[in-house]
Amino acid sequence: MLCGGIGSAIEADEAVQKICDEVRPDAEIKAGKTYDVFTAKKYKSQVVAGTNFFIKVHVGGDDHVHLRVFRSLPHAGAALSLTDMQHCKSHSDAIEFF
Repeated sequence: MLCGGIGSAIEADEAVQKICDEVRPDAEIKAGKTYDVFTAKKYKSQVVAGTNFFIKVHVGGDDHVHLRVFRSLPHAGAALSLTDMQHCKSHSDAIEFF
């Protein structure tokens, strides 16, 4: 992957689930509701001055959301922040830049 390019969608692993777990409170605030489940399914990443993660998250029933989470570089603390969120997504919706 080129710096700035977005990789292909791959299955979420434990590390991506940990990212989702950390930003879940922010996502629930942004959505204005709490989720019974919050399970990472697939993701893409983009290397910038840190890493953007575009993550498809199952939130119950047939509902999904897409998260954009930024992780800063290690020298900046490798902090995570939810930078954007898309609602009303389905399992079949492609993960795209937003």
